[in-house]
Amino acid sequence: MKRTYALAATLSLALLAGSVLADGAVKSGPQPGDKLRPFAPVNVTGSEAGKKHCLVCQNGNNPVVMIFAREVSEPLTNLVKKVDEATGKHSGCNMGSFVVFTSDSEGLDKKLKEIADKEKIKNTILSIDNPAGPKGYNVAKDADVTVVLYVKKEAKANYSFKKGEMKSGDIEKIVAEITKILPEKKEKSK
Repeated sequence: MKRTYALAATLSLALLAGSVLADGAVKSGPQPGDKLRPFAPVNVTGSEAGKKHCLVCQNGNNPVVMIFAREVSEPLTNLVKKVDEATGKHSGCNMGSFVVFTSDSEGLDKKLKEIADKEKIKNTILSIDNPAGPKGYNVAKDADVTVVLYVKKEAKANYSFKKGEMKSGDIEKIVAEITKILPEKKEKSK
């Protein structure tokens, strides 16, 4: 009998450890409460295209969706299209959004311009930085996509995914969370 309990306890611990390890969430980029620091990636789209330009500085205290990505993928493109749409929808509160590709892949700038044109990405700036990401931002090597929602240069939410992990439900959740960084609407007085 004791042996059965010991076996059951061992199996339970193994299953618990397996679920914890299987989760394998990756910690990447600024975490909630972290203050964002200036950095200047090469902008591929937007008014500063072709130049190193600080998008954190450009957006100031406005609500922003900042995405770090290792490579172009269908899920990432779907996320960027939805973020771009939300940025346009909330332009009244000066919402901003940008994607920083942490890559030194040859021809990436041309590929990003083509995607922006094909997918009609107008409000979200696409940019390129070094593979390590900006200094002090702690973009994890094994993070394929890192999304940071911030306002007043302070991170409010962070979503990080290893390659192949980001699914459509994750995209919907991120887009729904954008409301948390938007200013509250004031009731009109009668």
